[in-house]
Order: sequence, then structure tokens, then C-alpha cells
Amino acid sequence: MSYLSKFIIPLFVISVILYGLKKKVMIYDTFLEGAKEGLITAFHIFPSVIAMVFAVNIFLNSHIIEVGFYFLEPYLKLLNIPLQILPMAFIRPISGTASLAIMNDIFANFGPDSYIGRIASVLQGCTDTTIYVLALYFGSVKISKTRYALTTGLFADFIGILASFLIIYIFFS
Repeated sequence: MSYLSKFIIPLFVISVILYGLKKKVMIYDTFLEGAKEGLITAFHIFPSVIAMVFAVNIFLNSHIIEVGFYFLEPYLKLLNIPLQILPMAFIRPISGTASLAIMNDIFANFGPDSYIGRIASVLQGCTDTTIYVLALYFGSVKISKTRYALTTGLFADFIGILASFLIIYIFFS
């Protein structure tokens, strides 16, 4: 199988080139035009991505998440939800990389097969980086009125967070 996988991408590229020659497309010119459009798109997306990274870094480095959640600890213990998972739950809709860093920290401290490690794994799969996706995609096409996209996306993330807690509680508690 690994022998075959070394040839899949070159075969795909060759098949695209052969198809382009068959359709009499100027392959190199079309490739350069696509690369140029990709750079223009990246240039338009860049400010949104930088702003998001900057905001997430300020938010994480302020340690406001850890301080703000201590009042919830008695309630979370009743629901069998570890306090250490909440920063990941709140950061996940904003930044996938930051939530992965938090999950890696959970794995290092508690282990991936621990109760909290399993919650972190399922939470990572049940949610999306809604705010990042909206900033990236809406920013790239210059949409300023998101209408219901943010509300719907954050509601879906909330349901994903609840589902991850519930699934792990049912199967591993």
C-alpha cells in the first residue's frame, strides 16, 4: 500500500496535464493564473488571520479563563465535568491551534486515556472553529453582515460541547 501511495499524487498531476492537453488548455498559463489568484486571496485573508491570532494570544496569555472558571467548580463536580476542560471548550470556536495546544497540555498532565483526555478528544471532534472560519471565509469575500451564521455556528458548537460531555459520561463514567 505505501508503494502505491508514492505514485498517487504524480499520477494525479499527470492525469490533469493529459486532460488539459486533450481539452487544448494552455496548462502553464492556467496554472500561473490560478497561483496568482491564490496569492491575491491569501493577501485578502491575511489581515483577518493576523487579527484572530493576535486576539487569541492576548486572551490566552491573560489567564483570564483559568481565573474566571473557579466559581463554577462546585457545579461542575456535580455534573462530573473537570474544570480543566473549560478553557478548551471556550477557545475551540475561536482557534483550532489554541484548542489543540490546550488538548496537548491535558494529554501531558492527565493522559489521553483519562476521563478528561477523552472529553478533550471528543470535544475536538464535535466542535469547529466557528469564529475563525467566519473571519476567514467572510473576510476573503468581503461579507460584513454575517446574519445568522455566527449565532448558528456558536449554537452548533455549544451542542457539540454538551454532546462531548454527555457521550463521555455515558460511556466512560
